Amino acid sequence: MADTSSSPLPKKYSLRNLDGAWTAIVVALVAVAVFVPNDLGYVVQFTIKNLGYTGIFITFAVFLVSYLRASGAETLVASAFQGNQFKMIILASMVGGLLPFCSCEVIPFVAALLALGTPLSAVMAFWLASPIMDPPMFLITSGTLGVDFAIAKTVAAVSIGMMGGFGVMLFNASPIFANPLKETAPTGCNSCCGSDPLSGKPVWKFWKESERVKTFKEVAIENALFLIKWLTLAYVFEALMLRFVPAEWIAGFLGGDGLGTIILGAFVGAPAYLNGYAAAPLVQGLIEQGMSQGAAMSFMMAGGVSCIPAAIAVWALVKTRVFLAYLSFGIIGSIFAGILWAAYV
Repeated sequence: MADTSSSPLPKKYSLRNLDGAWTAIVVALVAVAVFVPNDLGYVVQFTIKNLGYTGIFITFAVFLVSYLRASGAETLVASAFQGNQFKMIILASMVGGLLPFCSCEVIPFVAALLALGTPLSAVMAFWLASPIMDPPMFLITSGTLGVDFAIAKTVAAVSIGMMGGFGVMLFNASPIFANPLKETAPTGCNSCCGSDPLSGKPVWKFWKESERVKTFKEVAIENALFLIKWLTLAYVFEALMLRFVPAEWIAGFLGGDGLGTIILGAFVGAPAYLNGYAAAPLVQGLIEQGMSQGAAMSFMMAGGVSCIPAAIAVWALVKTRVFLAYLSFGIIGSIFAGILWAAYV
């Protein structure tokens, strides 16, 4: 559920209008230039080199998400919420983990589904799987942490979705999941979604329609800037971490093969996560510093569920008890994913 939405430039600039990621990049580089000027060249070269290395993955990711958006492939998500509840949970988990959605599209769609009586189990499955993995994130993760890690993360995302979905189905009669929707839950969509992003049928040969070609170009530019921004921030921070954070600190805190490091990785990842694109390079740096593979997996999984766009999408619609269940499923599933990944590697 990567939220890459943008809004028109304001007429007057102020500190409130500054982009947080670009500001952090500038502040970090200025701080290096002032306090450790001899290391500025290293940080800049490290960032440019790694951006160049992941450039091909960025290109594929931008093309893929632009094609899916221009062709209207997101409408396929509607079919995941049809049929019996068991089938819905499985399909919703797969759709959530394999297709890209922004939070503004998910909120009105899910609100309408819940209002019409769609089982919360299927919605929970979709919600849990969606922010953890999508096609662009798969490519970025493959380029930084390896294809095996990306595949394992995808499988874990779908599995966590199913775990949450079947968990809700099993305890559907409990007070926790009764009347889940907030009375003030939004049912409309803001401007970044268009008229109705989840209706109609996909048009795979989108280049025959000028409006879809325009959408392709706009989404390509928007996502390219989004990925470059967050990956630049990630590589700057990775360079600083490799240069100034002693490896023994990371190894002592998140290293080793014990269960404790995996659990700690999940609970550290939940509040500390930036987004799936920036997290991959940072986790790569942490692994180089001594972070265990199991902790790396649990960190990325738990962080994906709790990242701000994903959490807001859930918080905006459901009552606190359901939101806490969402976080619990995510963290527990992340710990199991870390354990299994550690056993595999």
